Amino acid sequence: MTPPHDAKLAPLVRLGQRHPDVEGQAVWWEEGAWQAQDHTDDMIDGEEIAFYAEGLLAEGFGLHWQVLAEADAPKEPVVVLLLLWQSGPTPPLPPVEDGWLVLSSGEVAAA
Repeated sequence: MTPPHDAKLAPLVRLGQRHPDVEGQAVWWEEGAWQAQDHTDDMIDGEEIAFYAEGLLAEGFGLHWQVLAEADAPKEPVVVLLLLWQSGPTPPLPPVEDGWLVLSSGEVAAA
């Protein structure tokens, strides 16, 4: 039996297969604000993004993901933001920074 969130992560699996150079970044909701990873060494390889998210979903985290592209190359995904929180409804999403576009997004609610 597959977990119910597998279908919602399928776009991330396909993205990692088509664009293995894309990287993921975990951004955590802590103390009422979004906290990004500190170092680029902590970026998640494209093919591992969906597996990383799946593990956290299994632990009861909520997830909103966004595939971002630079505004001057709007069809080339560069980074996937994994916005994660521990419980309750989705926290307010951070604004997309200037120079970036959201190509796609999805959400799996916290348990």
